[in-house]
Amino acid sequence: MKILVTGGAGYIGSHMVRTLGEKGHEVVIYDNLSSGHRDSLLYGRLVVSDLADRETLRILLQEERFDAVIHFAAFIAVEESVKDPLKYYRNNFSNALNLIDACVKYGVNKFIFSSTAAVYGMPEKMPVTEETSLLPINPYGASKMMTERALRDVSESAGLRYVALRYFNVAGADPMTRIGQRYREATHLITLALRTALGERKSLSVFGTDYATSDGTCIRDYIHVDDLIDAHLLGLDYLAAGGGSRIFNCGYGRGYSVREVVAMTKKVTGIDFPVADADRRAGDPPVLVADSSRIRGELGWRPSRDDLEFIIRTAWDWEKKRRELHL
Repeated sequence: MKILVTGGAGYIGSHMVRTLGEKGHEVVIYDNLSSGHRDSLLYGRLVVSDLADRETLRILLQEERFDAVIHFAAFIAVEESVKDPLKYYRNNFSNALNLIDACVKYGVNKFIFSSTAAVYGMPEKMPVTEETSLLPINPYGASKMMTERALRDVSESAGLRYVALRYFNVAGADPMTRIGQRYREATHLITLALRTALGERKSLSVFGTDYATSDGTCIRDYIHVDDLIDAHLLGLDYLAAGGGSRIFNCGYGRGYSVREVVAMTKKVTGIDFPVADADRRAGDPPVLVADSSRIRGELGWRPSRDDLEFIIRTAWDWEKKRRELHL
């Protein structure tokens, strides 16, 4: 297929582009490079532009005639979204509408959307199913929820079929260490822990040690980026076969506490880096774990990298290479 990947020069997007290219698809990447990198693209042709540029988007979709769109382009920092909500609503929602509108006008009827578990807010029951109420507690989660709603309504009125994938905690890197996370200001726990092990940070903060969990720290469902990419491919195949619009959780269905992640990171790196306990962060649910039975049952998703040590080891190999190459 001929596929447009928005945000394809970013962390997850670049892994998607790699896999699409390896499988022989024709890939065009649309990215403004605000957080993505040209040299993260192992395949495809890059169009440097912003989704706010409706004219460039219009010309591209009109001329190229894509079979499908995979939409990653978004801001993802929760704390920043609270400080600057308009930035998130403009980019994550308004710009997504520009893309959806162009898809409808120029006949792209297969759409994969990068959503998030943040749409659930602070759910009381675990694991979280796709039927759990959507009660986002920050603009980041709200902007993704709004895009999901727009996709649902457009799907019913205009024939655009979509798969929305609600990610839980994505981590790890390409096992061949070609690409990985390159955020200038990392926010993910595993990346922060590894950069602390490398000496790039003085210590790793553990936010909250008095939660009602086994060791008092938050529990999260960590998924290797390549298992997530496999979920996208299955979603693409499902839509190509005529499947209707669906929403799926993407997680392993089990969680690890912050202290368990820290302990495994120290084991993988062999470095006893400093860790400091800190106060809770507002809005952090004690536990967030996915019920992924729907995607397993309907799409046949069979994750093969459900191993915290493997996730951290691939991320560690990448972080060492990133530092060596000054990326």
